Amino acid sequence: MSGTLNKVMLIGHLGDDVKMHYFEGGGCIARFPLATNESYVSKQTNERITNTEWHNIVLRNKAAEICEKYLSKGDKIYVEGRIKSRKWQDDAGNDRYSTEIQVNDFTFLTTKKDGDTENNSKSAPETNHNSSNESDDLPF
Repeated sequence: MSGTLNKVMLIGHLGDDVKMHYFEGGGCIARFPLATNESYVSKQTNERITNTEWHNIVLRNKAAEICEKYLSKGDKIYVEGRIKSRKWQDDAGNDRYSTEIQVNDFTFLTTKKDGDTENNSKSAPETNHNSSNESDDLPF
């Protein structure tokens, strides 16, 4: 294979509410932690073991605004994107690193607001969102 691929697909639950940051130029960014679980039965103790992995999710602009409006802690979501690692220096001058999932497509699987649609003036939109500017015209 001559090319490379950086693609991530996750299904998990929000570990916190969506946090927004707005920029002077009008853009915005949303961040939230996403928990994915792996369960298995221990052969030694015959008990179910669950391991949780936490992922730092990042969305931009319109996709960020949609997630802020409709998602909250505990909601289940499917995200697709790519891994991005960042390096910076903290206040003490130490190198710090973070790994994020930069999302370009997502689908709401459940939202807390789904169960309260009669009393909620904000009904959830169509739940499959592609945050890239790519056309949906496929050659096949």
